[in-house]
Amino acid sequence: MQESAVFIGNLTDIADHDVSRFNVNGLEVAIYRVGDEVFATSNICTHGKALMSDGYFENFEIECPLHQGRFDVRSGAALCKPLTEGLATYRVENVDGRVYLDLSCSNN
Repeated sequence: MQESAVFIGNLTDIADHDVSRFNVNGLEVAIYRVGDEVFATSNICTHGKALMSDGYFENFEIECPLHQGRFDVRSGAALCKPLTEGLATYRVENVDGRVYLDLSCSNN
């Protein structure tokens, strides 16, 4: 685990197959859990100023509540129109059920 990682909670405190909103050091982050896997992206859509945590999450895809564009939460990739730019993603580590977010490791 990197020294820059921030503890965000226990795995059991994060709803499975759901998205949660976190503010970590002033940065809006969406956290997604699928079983024991946890992913993190920017919480702000790249197309409009909608919160991804208000979107519909299924099969590793988050749908923006504003224009229904979808992103892959594993890579941040934009999957359909009207999106043209992916979401920033952040490294997440699950260490013995404790979840850490590393904001220094962003894809954007």
